[in-house]
Amino acid sequence: MISVTCAIIRNDDNEVLVVQRGEKTDHPLKWEFPGGKPFPGETEEDCIIREIAEELSMDIVICSRLKTVIHDYGHKQIELIPFICDTLDELPILAEHIDFRWVYADDLPEVDFSEADLFVADEYLATVNKLTVKKKVNSKTENVVSDDSELQSMINNMMSTQEVEWVASSAIENPAIFSRLIEYSYSPEIKLAFRASWTLSKVCDRFPELIYPHLTRIIEALEDVKNESAHRSFLRILTLTDVAQISPRLHGILADHCFKALNSGFSAIAVKAYSMEILYKLAVVYPELANELSASVNMLQGEGSAGIKARGRIILKKLAELTSDRRSGQPKKNFR
Repeated sequence: MISVTCAIIRNDDNEVLVVQRGEKTDHPLKWEFPGGKPFPGETEEDCIIREIAEELSMDIVICSRLKTVIHDYGHKQIELIPFICDTLDELPILAEHIDFRWVYADDLPEVDFSEADLFVADEYLATVNKLTVKKKVNSKTENVVSDDSELQSMINNMMSTQEVEWVASSAIENPAIFSRLIEYSYSPEIKLAFRASWTLSKVCDRFPELIYPHLTRIIEALEDVKNESAHRSFLRILTLTDVAQISPRLHGILADHCFKALNSGFSAIAVKAYSMEILYKLAVVYPELANELSASVNMLQGEGSAGIKARGRIILKKLAELTSDRRSGQPKKNFR
């Protein structure tokens, strides 16, 4: 029997990623959940993280695991091990597949899956449909202030964007929950930090001013945040804030960090996209940053992903307009 891991990857809109096999594969033109075989001695968790990075150039966080599917194709029998994962990356870079789609859970039955993946899709859809999200969130948020472990458990077990939105709403109404989300975002527990910081970014979607008292801590911690998923969430939060609310002494630190991320060959797609947007905001205040940002974005136009290229074109257009304004004599501040 062949052991194979697969990932049900959910994006920020709670869609699920499916990928299409090529014509000359075992299951030509069928769709599947991405994944692959573990190396000898490699854990299944390490395997799926590695496979997704190699096949799709995406960073994922494992959230939970579904029951294993045993399926006999006749010429081979496989043990398919599914993991439910989250990502903040927007677009996969296909190395082995010929196409990809983001689909909502309810649309999974319409996908032409390989047989084993069809069972995984059914199990995931059943899991989603079993959730009594609103009842669970409402009953738990009444007691989370006095029960820290209860809130952590709720955050760790969130299964949908809808749940995240409800927890975010609770944080908006309850300062104690908001404070807990801040602290959890720095947790050494990868899953908790990712979920909490992601939820925090959803709060900032609606009320960015709530994060302003915490901006100094976030920016000063960026270089030391080892959790890549939390790092992406922090950068996303910074794209939602007004630069004027950031202490001027931190502008240089933030710019240096974002340029480093933008020019690194190892940064995730989302990190580059968020860094671009933050640097543009800083360039509005400090126009002398525009040339350096333009140069960095132009380099990505030659080697970046489709998503980054599209983002880059938007930033370049905005930078051109910014340069035109500067030539018309608008005042500027000194960056350093």
